[in-house]
Amino acid sequence: MDYRVLLYYKYTTIEDPETFATEHLDFCKDLELKGRILVSGEGINGTVSGTVAATDKYMETLKADPRFEGITFKVDEAEGHAFKKMHVRPRNEIVALDLEDDVNPNELTGKYLSPKEFKQALLDDDTIVIDARNDYEFDLGHFRGAVRPNITRFRDLPDWIKENKEQFMDKKIVTYCTGGIRCEKFSGFLLKEGFEDVAQLEGGIATYGKDPEVQGELWDGKMYVFDERISVDVNHVEKTVVGKEWFDGTPCERYINCSNPECNKQILVSEENEARYLGACSHECAAHERNRYVKKHNISDVEKARRLENFNALVNQ
Repeated sequence: MDYRVLLYYKYTTIEDPETFATEHLDFCKDLELKGRILVSGEGINGTVSGTVAATDKYMETLKADPRFEGITFKVDEAEGHAFKKMHVRPRNEIVALDLEDDVNPNELTGKYLSPKEFKQALLDDDTIVIDARNDYEFDLGHFRGAVRPNITRFRDLPDWIKENKEQFMDKKIVTYCTGGIRCEKFSGFLLKEGFEDVAQLEGGIATYGKDPEVQGELWDGKMYVFDERISVDVNHVEKTVVGKEWFDGTPCERYINCSNPECNKQILVSEENEARYLGACSHECAAHERNRYVKKHNISDVEKARRLENFNALVNQ
């Protein structure tokens, strides 16, 4: 394939994130890359797509910068760009955990587990495996036996841990996320909270799925990714589907955003039910005057009213 998608991060000191972001955006545009990059005083976190030549140049440039020494890139082949635009934005954090007493992963973080070691932890009855991602990511795919925190934002994870601390306090804790960046801070937070035996999957799910020995085994479903691909395969040993269709509960791995722009909830929906329910998660959202599905497909008021009746039939089932 002629294109690639790069996933990467590095906790490092960037003295002037605003200036860096402006200059880095120009650099990315010169290479005709597309994607999203966050920059802060604590480092860089990005996903970009581009041609093989452009991504090679990008990786070479970052690796040659002393601030990013040791940076690791997860590389996926692609048929084209995975993003529509290129954004580089300065932020307070490169991953938002919003802790009052912040964690510096270069000073405090859980021990790293290789894919092989992580697989062994999954099979250990005395180990608690906690997914550090959001609920909609977990619902599409997760490691077998992992704990699903009921959160929609990463910054809500510390409160969830505090509320459920007694369940896990005396256990071995292993955590994982997409590329590893969330676990760097989350595992450090767990150590600050008094958990003593804390580890993390080095390189995240993306690395686990590419490991030639484990080949993604013990992963069920697909991995959610934050680009136009939406999801990618992880387990190359056996294929399972864990996602459930929003309306009828059948196996489904097709995510859409609710057609109500004020809701935008991500739901797993078949093409048939997306049409039947106007691309919405609820009757209220389907009826919204700015329903994007209605506008995109030029649906008449009469037809919209007919399809809204489907929600009444659903409730009465």
